[in-house]
Formats: sequence, structure tokens, C-alpha cells
Amino acid sequence: MITAITTAYSMVSKHGFADVMQNGLTGEKSLHAAAFFDAGDTICLFEAEKILETATYLTIQTGEQKHITLSPDFLQYVNHSCAPNIFFDTQQMQLVALREIEPGDELLFFYPSTEWEMAQPFDCFCGNSCCLHQIKGAAYITAEEASRYRLTAFISEQLLNRQKS
Repeated sequence: MITAITTAYSMVSKHGFADVMQNGLTGEKSLHAAAFFDAGDTICLFEAEKILETATYLTIQTGEQKHITLSPDFLQYVNHSCAPNIFFDTQQMQLVALREIEPGDELLFFYPSTEWEMAQPFDCFCGNSCCLHQIKGAAYITAEEASRYRLTAFISEQLLNRQKS
């Protein structure tokens, strides 16, 4: 008999609608729902704590040379997935549920939905059938790939401009 190995998470902090958890094996932190959300629900509001001209691995892009750090700052623990369950609406400054989310589910967003070119590209191992494998930003995905995702107005505009060129 083979015993399954399970990853143990420990609570780092609680924030009403979500909890920051830490993976005991990898040390990685992630944000998990503490409540149920229906598709389309606003999970929380956020704002720009700082506005920077260049991207960092903790910023969200809102314009050509406009990258924001998030407040509340625990939103930095929302990780990437090629099958996201949330979206950062940078026009309404709302975190929105893309589909039903159960308590305990990790909150995940599609990084290229907000980033034209990633400050730190990486290989994705999310394991979803739609996985893009290399995450470098929306500048590197096809129009067909982009059509599968909800994108910020800035990224949609960039893709439209790319098509016109």
C-alpha cells in the first residue's frame, strides 16, 4: 500500500474573507477563501498603496508605466493559475470571483490578465489542461489564448493595439 503525501498548511494570518496560509514543505504563502463566493461576487475592494514606473513581482500593471502595490497588502499572496478563480478589476478596484469559491479554496489569478511583460517570468506547473507553461505576460500570449480570460482594460487595449500593428 502506498501512502499519499499531503502538504500541511499552517495559518499565518486571518483577514475576514481570506486567510494567509503557509505551505509547510515549500514555505510558500498563499491566500485562501474564508467564506463562500458566487461567480461575479466582489470579494473585496483594494487600492494602490504605491504607484511605480516599473514592474516588480509584487505589482499589478494599470498603465504603460504604471504599476501599483496593493492595499490591503496581504493580497500579494494571491498566486497564479492558468485556470483562475479571481480577477483584479483595476478599473473598479475590486477583487472579483470568476466562479464559485468554497471556504478553503486558494485564491488564484491569471498573471497575464494584468501584466503586459512580467518582471519575473516563470515556468508554470499549475497542471490545468489550459496551462500555458511559460508565464511572461500578455505580450507573449496569442489572441486565442487571451480570449479565454478576463483581462484588465489596459491589457485588452494593449492586445488590440498589437492586432492593429
